[in-house]
Amino acid sequence: MKSFLNELSNGLVWLPELGMGRYPVPEARPYDHGYFDRYQKLADTPLGHQLTMARLQLVARHYQGTVLDVGIGAGQFVNARPDTWGYDVNPAGVEWLKKLGKWANLYDAWLPEDRFPALTFWDALEHIDKPEDAVAKASEWVFVSIPIFNGAEHILSSRHYRKDEHIWYWTHDGLIRWFAEQGFICVEHNTCESMLGRDGIGSYAFKRAEL
Repeated sequence: MKSFLNELSNGLVWLPELGMGRYPVPEARPYDHGYFDRYQKLADTPLGHQLTMARLQLVARHYQGTVLDVGIGAGQFVNARPDTWGYDVNPAGVEWLKKLGKWANLYDAWLPEDRFPALTFWDALEHIDKPEDAVAKASEWVFVSIPIFNGAEHILSSRHYRKDEHIWYWTHDGLIRWFAEQGFICVEHNTCESMLGRDGIGSYAFKRAEL
């Protein structure tokens, strides 16, 4: 019983009825200049350029206007799209954004009702301690790329099971259900990033249901 209770507190907890799981990632996380530099190298590859283009096209199919990119990686999406700002918790990313004059605080929005019209989370939503607070800052659209799983066994065997980074895990249906609870409907789902060579990534466009 002791090991069971310990795992509930310190291990992966998966709720199949919700299609959702959580791992309690420690507060000390690997977001530093080395992390930023590594993603800059990954972004400047043929696959990196293809992924950025796929993300640009996903947004463009549904929305034109100001975007806040949450969790900028190496900043490739911010660089590639006009009228795009960035928010990050990595000091290297924050420094880079501020030098470009592209920094914006997700939790201190300057727009009406303290929201941004559109948010993007490219490989980022699963890193955020309170994702419900983050997506609540979108007044119209949320665009997401994220690992998708079919259950706990899949997570445990996946390269995306990262105990120092990834807090949240979803099935396809679980993610759509979770976004519905936040007030969004799914208007597009594709596996373009997986088709380009990534492992088990889904891409989504969510629109606020009240619009």
